[in-house]
Amino acid sequence: MIRLSIVVPTFNESQNVSELLGRLEAALGAAEWEVIFVDDDSPDGTASKVRAIAREDYRVRCLQRIGRRGLASACIEGMMAASGPIIAIMDADLQHDETVLPKMLAEIEHGGADMVIGTRYAAGGSTGEWTQFRKIMSRLATVASQGILSQSVSDPMSGFFMMQRRVLEKTVYGLSGLGFKILLDILATAKDESLRITEVPYHFRDRFAGESKLEELVVWEYGMLLADKIIGRFVPVRFLTFSIVGGLGAFIHMTVLTLMLKGAGLGFAFAQAVATGTAMIFNFTLNNVLTYRDKQLKGWAWLKGLLSFMLACSVGAVANVGIATYLFENHSGWMVAALAGVLVGAVWNYAVTQLYTWGKARY
Repeated sequence: MIRLSIVVPTFNESQNVSELLGRLEAALGAAEWEVIFVDDDSPDGTASKVRAIAREDYRVRCLQRIGRRGLASACIEGMMAASGPIIAIMDADLQHDETVLPKMLAEIEHGGADMVIGTRYAAGGSTGEWTQFRKIMSRLATVASQGILSQSVSDPMSGFFMMQRRVLEKTVYGLSGLGFKILLDILATAKDESLRITEVPYHFRDRFAGESKLEELVVWEYGMLLADKIIGRFVPVRFLTFSIVGGLGAFIHMTVLTLMLKGAGLGFAFAQAVATGTAMIFNFTLNNVLTYRDKQLKGWAWLKGLLSFMLACSVGAVANVGIATYLFENHSGWMVAALAGVLVGAVWNYAVTQLYTWGKARY
């Protein structure tokens, strides 16, 4: 009987898989648990390593994702594939202390907790060898999270926690799956629920092997998650980001147009065409890096995506002009007509590119 399902998101963690499994068995014993590795198509062969072990160990499973990335979404898919009544989330790099898992499990099975959070900030916990800058950034992120939480927890940014399956079932349809802080996503979604939450302190350890996955854009991903929880019920946060990028693209368009007209003395038609193409490439590139970071296109997929993006936006531009002209000719104010055209074009561009540029899986 499976008592506990452990979900481990991975990307380039092949060197840590065997060590993690050995430590889990030492902490939890030989039976009554399973571990689901959710691998985002690691080029280092993590999925192959897990499958090789799974052929000899029924407790081990591999869920390999193709064409998409993201820690939070990986955790959601892994939790939905888990069979245990209790689910734990932890990293593969061995920075989370597996020896506290039995205590976390006891807090749920015998203490009546709905969720148990491994905390670095309660008495007895620590952030290990973090730099002062990382400590400050973590604290700032923790403070910022309080605006979307009703529960009082010391470490809502933790990636190490355990919960009853029913907590997932109550919140999964409201999860954004954005960024890398799945615990914060769950807590913010369950803010109207009376969750019994217990915290267990642990010492955050150094990575066992491999390289850190922390990147410069984690702040952006965190901001996307906060924005989704604040305004996501009214406006999709991707659309908001898409629109912001579009505004920047308009600035790029006007800058290039001005330089070519006033600086180079070129004809308007040619300058307008170059400015439009430049703005489209800028918009696509920035949306690929920011708005659709979890579906980022690379290689030939990038070029095909650019072509589909430019085609969709060309149609959107026609719709923009058509709607605006129609409204203006029917006695709407020029500003209202222009804004209506912009809105129609933006919605068209967002909907079509989401479906055809970034929506299809890339095998």
